[in-house]
Amino acid sequence: MSETPSRPATGGWRDGDPVGERRLLELDTPLELESGEVLPDVRIAYQTWGEPDAHGTNGILVLHALTGDSHVTGPEGPGHPSPGWWEGLVGPGLALDTDKYFVVAPNVLGGCQGTTGPSSPAQDGKAWGSRFPRITIRDTVHAEEALADALGIGSWAAVIGGSMGGMRALEWAATFPERVRRLMALACPTATSAWQIAWASPQLHAIRNDPDWCGGDYHDTGRSPDAGLGVARRIAHITYRGADEFDERFGRLPQEGEDPRSGGRYAVESYLDHHARKLSRRFDPASYVLLTEAMNDHDVGRGRGGTAEALKRLPERTMVAGVSSDHLYPLAQQEEIAAHLPVPGRARVIVSPHGHDGFLVQTDQVSALIDELLAEQD
Repeated sequence: MSETPSRPATGGWRDGDPVGERRLLELDTPLELESGEVLPDVRIAYQTWGEPDAHGTNGILVLHALTGDSHVTGPEGPGHPSPGWWEGLVGPGLALDTDKYFVVAPNVLGGCQGTTGPSSPAQDGKAWGSRFPRITIRDTVHAEEALADALGIGSWAAVIGGSMGGMRALEWAATFPERVRRLMALACPTATSAWQIAWASPQLHAIRNDPDWCGGDYHDTGRSPDAGLGVARRIAHITYRGADEFDERFGRLPQEGEDPRSGGRYAVESYLDHHARKLSRRFDPASYVLLTEAMNDHDVGRGRGGTAEALKRLPERTMVAGVSSDHLYPLAQQEEIAAHLPVPGRARVIVSPHGHDGFLVQTDQVSALIDELLAEQD
C-alpha cells in the first residue's frame, strides 16, 4: 500500500473545491466486494489527529454519516470550505483527546471527497459513473480494514459512528470483533426498516428522474443532476430534524422580503432551499444514490444467524445511544441493539429537539458519553 503525505486536499466533488487536509492511501490489491465483484485501484482519503503510540493501540476510528466526510474537525478558511461536522469533540483535552489518542476519520468507500467512488476515474480514464459496482456497508468496512492495516493498528481503542457511521461501527465490530475494543453506535439500527427505505425511495427517484442524470453517466458531460439532488436533500432534511424544532424556529413566517401568496416562500422553505444548494456544491449525486442504497441494504444479522447472534460479537464495552426526538431512526431501534449486547442494557438517550441530527448538535451530551466509554481501562 502506498500513501500520499498529509497535504491540502483539492478536487472534492467539484474540481478545485478544497476539502480540508487529508491523506490518500492507494491499496496495493483490488478490493473484493461482498457481491463477488472486484474493485481495482481503490484510494481511501482520511484525516488524522494526534499521534499513534508505539504499540498501535491508541487509535480511535470515527465514522461519518451519509453526506459527511473525513473533515471531523478543523477551522473554516483556506483549504476548509466549512468547519468540521463534529466540532468540539476532537482535540487536546476534549472527549477524543488528541494528547492521548490517535483519531482517524476515513471518507467512506463510494464517497466523493477523495475516496474511490462513481466520480473517480476507472482504469480507462473515464469516470466510473453507472459502472461503479453496488456496494454494501460491509464493503466499506473491508476498505477501512485495509486502512487500519496500513496505519499499523491491530485493534482500535474505540470505533465511534452515528447514522450511517453507526451502521459501519456495528459492522466493524461484528466483522472484526478482535479489532474493536470499545464501540459507540449512535442513532442507527441493526437493520434498515421499511420506514427508512420508504423515506429513501423518493430521494432516489428525484435524482434518477432528473434529466441530467444521464443514466448515471453524467460526470464527463458537463452536466449534473443537481436539481434532483436538491429535492432529495429537502426530503432528507425534513427527516433529520424535529417537528417541534421547525414549528418553534420558523412557524408560519414568510421568508423576509417574500410573500407566499404571491409566489414567495415561507421561511422554512428558504431553509430547505439553502441546504439543497449547499449539498449540491460539495456532494456527487451518484455517491448519494450509491450510499443510500448501501444503507437500505444494511442488516448486521445477514448471514450471521440473525441480529441477536450478530450482536453477540460486539465488545463488552459497547455503548448505544439514540436521540429523544429522532423520528427517522427512533429510540426503539437503539433499544433493540442494547438488549442483545454481550452485556445487555438500555440505550442512552441524547435529549434534543433537533431530531436525528441531535447526535451531531448535542456535542456536550455526546462528549459525556464518550468520556464514560473511554474511562473504562483495557
